[in-house]
Amino acid sequence: MNGDPVTDSGIWFRVEAGSTASAVRRAAEHLGEQVQLGQPRIADLAIVAAELTSNLVKHADEGVLLLRPVRRAGQAGVELLAIDSGPGMADLSVSSQDGHSTTGTLGIGLGAIVRQASWFDGYSLPGRGTVLAVQVWPAEPAQPSWAGALTRPLTGETVSGDGYAVRIADGRHQVLVSDGLGHGPLAAAATEAAVTAFRDAPAGPPQAVVSHLHRAMSYTRGAALAVAELAPEAGVLHYAGLGNIAAVVIEGDGQRRGLVSLPGIAGHQRPTVRGYDYSFGPGARLVMHSDGVVDRWRLTDYPGLIERSPLVMAATLLRDAGVRRDDACVLVARSWA
Repeated sequence: MNGDPVTDSGIWFRVEAGSTASAVRRAAEHLGEQVQLGQPRIADLAIVAAELTSNLVKHADEGVLLLRPVRRAGQAGVELLAIDSGPGMADLSVSSQDGHSTTGTLGIGLGAIVRQASWFDGYSLPGRGTVLAVQVWPAEPAQPSWAGALTRPLTGETVSGDGYAVRIADGRHQVLVSDGLGHGPLAAAATEAAVTAFRDAPAGPPQAVVSHLHRAMSYTRGAALAVAELAPEAGVLHYAGLGNIAAVVIEGDGQRRGLVSLPGIAGHQRPTVRGYDYSFGPGARLVMHSDGVVDRWRLTDYPGLIERSPLVMAATLLRDAGVRRDDACVLVARSWA
C-alpha cells in the first residue's frame, strides 16, 4: 500500500518503522504543492505528517496512515487520517496537551498536530486503538463536512471496487455508496462510472437518482449501490438501494434502525427501484457500508463515538469491522438540525 500516486481516493501507508516518516512527509509535501497550499502551510503540513507518523511508530499496533486531498467550498486542502489498533488513550483531550507524554519524551507531538492543523478530530478507546483526523487548508478552513467516508482495497489490490460520493443538488444533500462487482480494475471502473453519473445526475429523489445510475452504468460489470438524501429540517431521510449495501440510522441513544435495499445490480437487467422514508431527527447519524464491512458492530461499544465527526466515526468502524479479504467502504452522515 506504499508508493502509489496520490489521487482523490488517497494513498495508504503502513507505518511499522521510523523510516516510513520520511516517505509520508515527502508525499504530504508533494500533495501540498499539487493543491497549492503555499509554502508556509506546506511546512505546517510536514510537521503534522511527521508527528502523526512518529506517534504511530511509538505507540501504535497495526498503524496505518491515509493521505489524500480534500476539496470543499472552492478550496483545496490536505487530509491525513492515522488509524491504529491499540493501546488507546483514556482521555484524548489530555493527551493532546503539550507536556503530556507516556514514553518519556517532551510530549509535544499531539499538541503540535493540533496547533498546525486547520481542523482536528479524534477518538480513542483503551484496548481498541485511536483514530486521528487532521486537515490542513491554505487559509481559513471550510466548515466541517456533514458527511465523511473512506475506502480500503482488498489486501493485495492497488484499487478498490468500493467507492462513495457526496453532493448538494438544488438543496438536496445526497450521498452514494457503490460496490462494483468483484475486485480489481473492472470493479473500480464500475464504481467510478457510478460516482461520475451521481455527480452529474439531475436533482431528484434517491429512487430517481438510482434509476439514472442504472442507465448510465450499462456498459460496466455493474454494482450494488444506494443513495440517501438527508432532510433533517423535516426530520426525514429518503433512501433507495439496489443490492447488498448495508445502511442504518442511529439515533442519539445508539439504537440502530436498518434501511431497505431491493435485490438487483445497477447497470444490469431491469431492477425494481423504490424509495423509502425514515425518521431522521436531531442528533441522528446515517451509516452506510459495503459488504466488506461486517454488520455485527454496535455503536454502544464505543462510548462517545456518535459525538465525533462523521469521518472519525467512519474510520473507527472500518478499522474494527472491515475485512481484509474484500474491498471495504464506510460512509457516515450526520443531522445538522
